Amino acid sequence: MEYLNAFLCGGLLCAVGQILIDKTSLTPARILTGYVVAGVLLGALGLYEPLVEWGGAGATVPLTGFGYNLAKGVREAVTQQGWLGIFTGGLTASAGGIAAAVVFAVVMALLFRPGDKR
Repeated sequence: MEYLNAFLCGGLLCAVGQILIDKTSLTPARILTGYVVAGVLLGALGLYEPLVEWGGAGATVPLTGFGYNLAKGVREAVTQQGWLGIFTGGLTASAGGIAAAVVFAVVMALLFRPGDKR
């Protein structure tokens, strides 16, 4: 059942993004940014946690999950460090994901030689 919930949750988030691309004049970059901001807002309000419990990786892997992770990290850091946690919590909580994205981007750039094809 966990796999089905993850598939449905992640699929629904992706379908909403695709509908936004198809039916609005929003650029993909704005939609991606909106997903992160929505994850932060829903995480800060405590509304994203039930979705994470139900959808598992279907809720934490998409960009809304990244925003949720940022909000959760800030909340925990503020509890432990006070107001300084506002600046450190989000990056500390998501450091693994950010580092993995950078490493994989460098590896792909080395393997596939991106650049201007003119």
